[in-house]
Amino acid sequence: EVQLVESGGDLVQPGGSLRLSCAASGFTLSNVTMSWVRQAPGKGLEWISTINRGSAFTVYADSVRGRFTMSRDNAKNTLYLQMNNLKPEDTAVYYCRKVDTGNRGKGTQVTVSS
Repeated sequence: EVQLVESGGDLVQPGGSLRLSCAASGFTLSNVTMSWVRQAPGKGLEWISTINRGSAFTVYADSVRGRFTMSRDNAKNTLYLQMNNLKPEDTAVYYCRKVDTGNRGKGTQVTVSS
């Protein structure tokens, strides 16, 4: 059974940093393409970044490029999203998503506020 569990969300001040984690089970993370998406209050899902299955490339939305970095630890079967220079508009529930099947976890809340 595919399971994805996000963690690491918190309340942080503007300009701060967080690292989100996505623990995967039921499949081998390194063999699949994964994405991070987020949903702000009252809005639809927004794609943030994708890492392809061979980790040959990672792409980012314009809204986060240069501030967010997506990576994975194959030994831990875990995906990460390092978020720097956070802005209030980054406030959202963040999800990792297995691209081929659309599976995603329950999400982790990130709130950026002073």
